[in-house]
Amino acid sequence: MPDVDASFLAMPARGLAAAALERAAELGADHADFRLERIRSAHLGLRDGELESSGDSEDVGLAVRVVHQGAWGFAGGLARTAEAARDLADAAVETARVARPLTARAVELAPEEVYDDVTWVSDYEIDPFTVPAADRVARLRELSERLLASDGVDHVDARLLQVIENKFYADSAGTMTTQQRVRVHPEFTAYRVDRGSHSLSSMRTLAPPVGRGWEYLTGTGWDFDAEIDELPGLLAEHAKAPGVEPGRYDLVIAPSNLWLTIHESIGHATELDRALGYEAAYAGTTFATPDQLGSLRYGSPGMHVTGDRTVPHGLATIGWDDEGVPGQQFDLIDDGVLVGYQLDRDMARANADLLGEAGGRSNGCSFADSPAHIPLQRMANVSLQPDPDGPSLDGLIGDVERGILILGDRSWSIDMQRYNFQFTGQQFHRIENGRLAGQLRDVAYQATTTEFWGSMARVGGPQTWELHGAMNCGKGQPGQVAAVSHGAPAALFRGVNVLNTRQEGGR
Repeated sequence: MPDVDASFLAMPARGLAAAALERAAELGADHADFRLERIRSAHLGLRDGELESSGDSEDVGLAVRVVHQGAWGFAGGLARTAEAARDLADAAVETARVARPLTARAVELAPEEVYDDVTWVSDYEIDPFTVPAADRVARLRELSERLLASDGVDHVDARLLQVIENKFYADSAGTMTTQQRVRVHPEFTAYRVDRGSHSLSSMRTLAPPVGRGWEYLTGTGWDFDAEIDELPGLLAEHAKAPGVEPGRYDLVIAPSNLWLTIHESIGHATELDRALGYEAAYAGTTFATPDQLGSLRYGSPGMHVTGDRTVPHGLATIGWDDEGVPGQQFDLIDDGVLVGYQLDRDMARANADLLGEAGGRSNGCSFADSPAHIPLQRMANVSLQPDPDGPSLDGLIGDVERGILILGDRSWSIDMQRYNFQFTGQQFHRIENGRLAGQLRDVAYQATTTEFWGSMARVGGPQTWELHGAMNCGKGQPGQVAAVSHGAPAALFRGVNVLNTRQEGGR
């Protein structure tokens, strides 16, 4: 395990926390918690192997949250002094006083054990911020130039985003945690220009963002060299491929595409605050309402979906969340039936009777994306579990007479209840009589959530399982952004409606 950055440990976190928590207690807060956070982000962008953009930012600050007379109060600031910490406690309590008449129910937090002065660091080898910028640019340039040297590749975009997140948390119950998370997202897109038809084709690498360090770009966790070598041929075939004939097809969907369908149709749909209407003004509600817990047939028998804040290299993996609750794995869908929700301590306590065995304790889903924001209930790494005895990808393809293999994500659309949706992808390979038979273009699949997951006929084995995800899941007002991963095996879906996007667009 790497060490927590020494410069963060040198900050006076414990003294600042003591000042804020003592002041909140003096003012009569029933609960108070304190965060000191430092979030450093850097990005690089290359166009055709030449550096186009570069940026490096650091966000450091304090946050104090209280429950006072049954209402939430919050304040965040920049100054790292004991006086400033006490002032934040004053402001948080005053906010709670203002909010109290507008609070429909008294805030109570689900009980949690005390974790005294514990430390957690995410699973990585090389902090990318220790790698000189020139070396990072050189690696992106090397891979870009290899793409540009290939026939049929006219332009290449290369992007790298890296983040190191340090967080100190303390609360009035006695929990104290120090954490460090590292994540990176490299991305390469190759473009082919057909000057005769004035058309543009593109194809992007399938490598996901991941909770790893610089080692990810040099062969640990993903073979970028092999993918870069393969990409030009795939792009050339894609550019000449025929458009899909609309109709119903059996789909074999790879994890590089299925993760996004999981995110939109299951991940957001099983956030309890959304199910109770808390997101109605911004990002919608969900069809998976609590009155259907334990009875809603979400998908086919054998469908097992978990929330997980512990999976190695997950973007939402943590030691403890922003309420001092440890990361854990929990069931959301079991044997195709809705059995649980993602919870923070407030949601768990307030809805314990409603949730039955699925409630009563938070499952560690509280997170704030900066010291300027109050923690929200945020998504865990929501993942479809493989069939322990399931087939390989070739085995799934071999079970299809007429279908399409889909890899990689692209555009998507889903309604406000997380029910009606449409997804596209990066690569579409026609399947005929159990074998791949060339690429297709302009493919989108369309369904309702329960229809789609109910059509899942076979789930791939552990050898097909991959962890993909996004760095930019949005939620809340004011808006917050969180990184989250979704694991999935390859899976076979029968009789899914497929559209031709070019025809749908009137082109």
